[in-house]
Amino acid sequence: MQVEITEWPVPWKDTRPRDPFVDRQHRVWFVGQFGDYVARLDPATGEFTRFELEPGTRPHNVIVDELGMAWYAGIESGHIGKLDPRTKQITKFPMPDAAAKDPHTLLFDHRGDIWFTVIRSNFIGKLVIATGEIQVIRVPTPKAFPYGIVLDRQQRPWVAEFGANQLATVEPATMTVREIPLPRGDTRCRRLAATSNGHIWYGDYARGFLGRLDPATGQITEWPLPGGPDARPYAMTVDDRDRLWFVETGPQPNRLVGFDPAASSFFSITEIKSGGGAVRNMVFYPPAREIWFGTDASTIGRAKVP
Repeated sequence: MQVEITEWPVPWKDTRPRDPFVDRQHRVWFVGQFGDYVARLDPATGEFTRFELEPGTRPHNVIVDELGMAWYAGIESGHIGKLDPRTKQITKFPMPDAAAKDPHTLLFDHRGDIWFTVIRSNFIGKLVIATGEIQVIRVPTPKAFPYGIVLDRQQRPWVAEFGANQLATVEPATMTVREIPLPRGDTRCRRLAATSNGHIWYGDYARGFLGRLDPATGQITEWPLPGGPDARPYAMTVDDRDRLWFVETGPQPNRLVGFDPAASSFFSITEIKSGGGAVRNMVFYPPAREIWFGTDASTIGRAKVP
């Protein structure tokens, strides 16, 4: 089965538009990693709006809170920024530790606070919105490269360690990190997803597998991907039926693949017409049952989930 995919060309070429987030007005926010901007697409009109950041910010990720503030990760400038779209004012929240130089991926918890990864510096962090306080904790394994991040049902963060064959989780009450080794030493994960039963899912970028961790038992199960060892799974999300969606970035054009855990089967493969280059992150928007993503081919894409 294939899904309907629509792509909007981003008017600013070669800026690597990525990491979309859908706000309450169904507008799609994203960053231009190589363009030093936060931007917004109105899918109803096709209109793009650009908000400039300081040169050298290299924004990597953006999320939007209930008040409409856009929070971005300045991966080359060592801060998390809050952009007010109405005034264009930016408030910066610098990392509290000089060693934590590159905030990477941001994620809201149920309180509206922000958990995030700090990739090359090897930290996981939390920003408390009410106070602006940031706490960072070092990942025990050197050069673990904490990358993608999700929250489970208990609001515990889970992190993919792209530099090691491990996942990591944080106990919020104590801010302590626990690492979980994966079975194969050459496994490398970039993004994660969490289903409603508490299972944590990963794509093995190095080996071409989809994996599942059951935190209650520690059991790990893996499925070889349709694209084989060179599938290079990257962006990943889960829909409202607990089905996994991810992008194989090894094939060109990239392919959006669906997996149904209930049937233990891959049920959908759809090529991304722009080619994709690499789809690095994506998000499921429940009200419209849509998946949104950015591509290295300078598009913002939407997949209609059946």
